[in-house]
Amino acid sequence: MEYNISDFGIMLAIISFLGFLVENVWLAVTKGYINNRNMNTPFLLGYGLLVLFLFFMLGTPTRLAQWGVLKKSYSKRMQYIVYFICSFAVVCIGEIILGTIVERLCRIEYWNYSNIPLHITKYTSVPTSMGFAAMITFFMGKCFTPLMSWISRLDSAWIRILSAALMAVMVLDFFYSFYRMIALKDFNLKWKIDVCDLSNWRKKIRN
Repeated sequence: MEYNISDFGIMLAIISFLGFLVENVWLAVTKGYINNRNMNTPFLLGYGLLVLFLFFMLGTPTRLAQWGVLKKSYSKRMQYIVYFICSFAVVCIGEIILGTIVERLCRIEYWNYSNIPLHITKYTSVPTSMGFAAMITFFMGKCFTPLMSWISRLDSAWIRILSAALMAVMVLDFFYSFYRMIALKDFNLKWKIDVCDLSNWRKKIRN
C-alpha cells in the first residue's frame, strides 16, 4: 500500500465534504432549499467511509484484476461495469442499514424513497442507488488515484496534523449530532437557506 493513514484521513474529509455538497445540490434542485444535513460541520462522514470501504475491498475500477475480482484479460469497460454493480449493491445495503438504525434510535424517518419508482423498502431505490453508484464509479476511476498521489506528495508533517484534526472534527461532530437527534427525537437542523431567497439576495447585490 503506497498510502498511509494520514493520506486516507485527508481523502476521507474530501469525500465527506463532496457528500455534503451532493446532498445539498439534490435538495436545492428537488425542494428549493439547502441545509446543514443534520451536522454542525460540512462533512457527511458516511460518504467518506463508504467510498474508502469500497477502495479497501475492491480498489479502483482499473485495479479490480489485482484484487482478484476480475481476470486481467477483461476489458476496461467490463472493469467499470463490475465496479458499478458492486457499488450499487453496497449503496443499497448501506442505505437500508443506516435508515433502519437511525429510525429505531432517533424515532425519526431520516429519508423516504417510497414515492420513487423501483424503491427497495423506503430507504433505497434503484434510480437513486444507480445515481450514487455512477458517481462513485466515476470518482474512483478518474479522481481517486490522482488525488491520493497528490496528497501523498505533500509535506508529511503538516499533512499528519491536518489529517488528525479533520478526522477528530468529523468523528466528534458525527457522534454529537446523532446524540442530539437521539435525545431530541428530531432532526439536528441548525440552518436552512431557501434557494429563491439566495437568488434574490444576489440580484440585490448586483443592483
